[in-house]
Amino acid sequence: MRELEESLLQQFTKDETQQILKPFQVLAKNHDFWNHTLDGLAVLAARDLFRVYKLQRPVEELAVVADSLHIKPLLRILQSADRYQILGLSRKQIKLFEGNRDVLDEIEPAQGVPRTMIDALGEELTVPSQTVASYGGVGVGHSPIHHGHGGGEPEVDIDAERFFRAVDRAVMEQHSQPSGLPLILAALPEHHHLFHSVSHNPFLMRESIESYPDALSSIAELRQRAWQLMEPYYLARLDTLVEEFGNAKAEELGDDDLVHVAKAVVGGRVSKLLIEACREVPGRINIETGNIELSKLNNPKVNDILDDLGRLTITMHGQVVVVPSERMPTKTGIAAIYRY
Repeated sequence: MRELEESLLQQFTKDETQQILKPFQVLAKNHDFWNHTLDGLAVLAARDLFRVYKLQRPVEELAVVADSLHIKPLLRILQSADRYQILGLSRKQIKLFEGNRDVLDEIEPAQGVPRTMIDALGEELTVPSQTVASYGGVGVGHSPIHHGHGGGEPEVDIDAERFFRAVDRAVMEQHSQPSGLPLILAALPEHHHLFHSVSHNPFLMRESIESYPDALSSIAELRQRAWQLMEPYYLARLDTLVEEFGNAKAEELGDDDLVHVAKAVVGGRVSKLLIEACREVPGRINIETGNIELSKLNNPKVNDILDDLGRLTITMHGQVVVVPSERMPTKTGIAAIYRY
């Protein structure tokens, strides 16, 4: 807040500065808020705007006063290639999780997603025509033996299939399609084949976690198992983007020169933009011409040029991927793939 105040005072009066900082001061004294935080925090403010975001992963401390909001850390979290969702599935209920390599949180299923078999099927559960008895003990690896009174598939399997179909459809429509994130199934091994056989979710990964989440020791173990499945895809996606940039640059359809990229972004020519995660280039962009002017970040009219280019690319319907420094294919902090 001291850094914000010093920067604001370069442009505003003391009273105006205090008015802008007032919501920050209220937040700073909100003990209940600070007792229920996550690993990171982002606060965006302007006149008549104050938004607080609790983040799943830590972010670098940074204070920026500018004529546009600094959102690159949010882009890294929201559009990062390492995010995924987990569907915890049993015959009776589901759980949903969302996370990345560092953090995993349980999330509330969206409205319309059945949490239990009763939610999905209501009173339409199949009337049993069979009795089920177990022989040879109970526990993992001991399946019940069904004594049929009439042919056909056991009713319990019929209801499970109907439940799995309802869950698959709702999760796809309410979670997978809006987020575009890979979906990992976490269920007992005997449920994997049935769910995969009825699923129409294109975001469902082939690999699964062979345990229902509640059976694991902690959510940390669930995250570790999920990342073991996700990491090869994450690295492969980054490698594909890097290769795509290299091919585009060779054909003069890609560039890492900040001056050239800025003009291309403003002109709507950028299809994909790779931005180095932990790097700032203080300056300003003329959104009419694409000309850039380097400056210092404590200037109240200056933002991070990389951040501004990411924001502008999104408004032009381009894709932005924030890339770890060790995976970045350029030394300039930016890599653009052009549409034409």
